[in-house]
Amino acid sequence: MAEKTFRYRGVPFTTDLHTEESLSYAENEFVVLDDDTFNVTYPKSGTNWMIEILNLIKYNGNAELSNQLPIFIKSPWYELAHGKQQVEVLTSPRIITTHLQYQMFSKSFFNSKAKIVYTMRNPKDVCVSNYHFAKIVHCYKDPESIQEHLETFLQGNDVFGCWFDHVKGWMQMKDDSRFFYISYEELQQDLRGSVVRLCKFLEKELDDEAIDSVVKHSSFQVMKNNKMANWSLTPSDFMDHNKGSIMRKGVSGDWKNHFTVAQNEYFDRVYEEKIKDFNIKLFWEDK
Repeated sequence: MAEKTFRYRGVPFTTDLHTEESLSYAENEFVVLDDDTFNVTYPKSGTNWMIEILNLIKYNGNAELSNQLPIFIKSPWYELAHGKQQVEVLTSPRIITTHLQYQMFSKSFFNSKAKIVYTMRNPKDVCVSNYHFAKIVHCYKDPESIQEHLETFLQGNDVFGCWFDHVKGWMQMKDDSRFFYISYEELQQDLRGSVVRLCKFLEKELDDEAIDSVVKHSSFQVMKNNKMANWSLTPSDFMDHNKGSIMRKGVSGDWKNHFTVAQNEYFDRVYEEKIKDFNIKLFWEDK
């Protein structure tokens, strides 16, 4: 949970990063171009990983071209207070990132040919990753315990709102030809196959060598050691680099190292209740 928040259309945002004006602009005034690609996620679901993959695809696997700018500049969050200025200087085709809920997304998208790549992740791992993220980012309140954070997450009081609403909202687009969805777990299980599928969706023809380069340079270890990808260039007034890194583990199932049996059972009860009317099988279920 952020230290200072306000609500826009019922969803919590942090006053350090967002304003009413920036959110209204993102929803109502932002002009989507036909060749835009939106990288859409709930926070801590593989956002930076997908930024790197999409930019490497854009530059045909050329890591030198892809790494001209830090990851948070080359594919900025367009809903941030400074998002408008950052997006306006991007070169087409633009790759734009957002954590916005479906109902707040840019209205102009729906009259465009732009594309959306939506990455989701097991919410238990999202919760744990957010817990560690809150400990290093200054605008977030450092949770006193995993239990406190678990309650915040399950009640939908984290910045950008309820995970369940986010996934259910965006998956309304699952049959739209402009919409591609994938899970963090699928990327881990078969990164090369996922890149091939993404290239097909983006109508981008890459040869085997270029695809191999995308896979290599979007691996966790390479990104962790790449200053343009690992957020080490982020100003210290935003993040305390002495407390940790955004590139923490890059694994699935880390929730098992944090949740007690009781906490896991509680999470499962809430999950089953929230997802009972959702008719889409999610990749991590029954794993």
